[in-house]
Amino acid sequence: MSNLILFESKQVRRLWSDEKQRWFFSIIDVCEILSETDNPRRYWSDLKRKLKNEGADELYEIIVQLKIEAGDGKKRETDCADAEGLFRIIQSIPSPKAEPFKRWLAKVGYERLEEIENPELAAKRMREIYKQKGYSDEWIEKRMRGINIRDELTEEWKKRGVKEQKEYAILTAEISKATFGMTPAEYKAFKELDKPKDNLRDHMTDLELIFTMLGEASTTEIARKKDAQGFADNKKAAIKGGSVAGNARRDLEEKSGTKVSTKENYKEIPEIKTKKIRHDKES
Repeated sequence: MSNLILFESKQVRRLWSDEKQRWFFSIIDVCEILSETDNPRRYWSDLKRKLKNEGADELYEIIVQLKIEAGDGKKRETDCADAEGLFRIIQSIPSPKAEPFKRWLAKVGYERLEEIENPELAAKRMREIYKQKGYSDEWIEKRMRGINIRDELTEEWKKRGVKEQKEYAILTAEISKATFGMTPAEYKAFKELDKPKDNLRDHMTDLELIFTMLGEASTTEIARKKDAQGFADNKKAAIKGGSVAGNARRDLEEKSGTKVSTKENYKEIPEIKTKKIRHDKES
C-alpha cells in the first residue's frame, strides 16, 4: 500500500485508516495542486480563517490531524480529511482542476478496496507512480526492494519494544550516520533538497540505495542474532548494522576512486538528466 500518489505528476500524501476503512489525505498537498501556490501552508491557513469567518463551523469536524511522513522520513501532525471532507473544501478553491480532482479522488477510494482484496495491486501501482515520475525500471526495482527491507526492519523494531515515530527516527539516523557519515537531514541538505515533501530515498542513486539497503538489512540481522530488546539494545544494533554498510562503502570508494554519496538528485526527470549528463561528457 502506497502512502504517496500522483495527480497530474503532483504528489499527494495519504494515510489509510483501518478503523474507518478509508483514506485520509493531506489538505496542504491538495491546496498546493488546486491553487498552484508557492506557499500551500499559508494558503490553507488563510482559507481556514476565511471559511470560519463565513460560518463554516462544520469545518473542524471534517479535519483531523494525523502523523504523515514528510520528506525527511519523520512523521508530523498534518491537517487531513477524507474524500467527503475534501469535496467540501475543494468547493472553496477556485480552480479549473477541481472537477478532475474530484473524479480522481473517487477512483483512488475504489482502488484501495481492490488492494485489500489483492495486495499485489498496491506494489504494482507504486511501480506505476515511479514510472510516471520518470524513473528507470532498474531504479524502481531497487527502490521497491529497499521499501521491503525497510518494512522488515520496522516490523522487527516493533516486536523488540522500540517505540514508533521518535525512536524509529533516531535509530534510522544512527544507521545513516554509520553508513554515509550523515544523518538523513544532513543528507537532504547535501543533496540540496529543501522541500518538506522531498523524500531522500527518492533522490538516491543506485549505489546509495544499495548501501542504504545493506545498512538496514544488516541492522535487522544483528538485532535478531543478538536478540536486541528495547531502544538501547537496538541502537547498538543500528550502529553496528550501519557500520557494516559504511565499511563496505569506504572499501568501494578506495578501490574505485569515486565517492558513493553524490549531490545528484532526481528533481529533474531521470531520462532527461541522463541525456544532459551524456551530452556534457561528449561536449
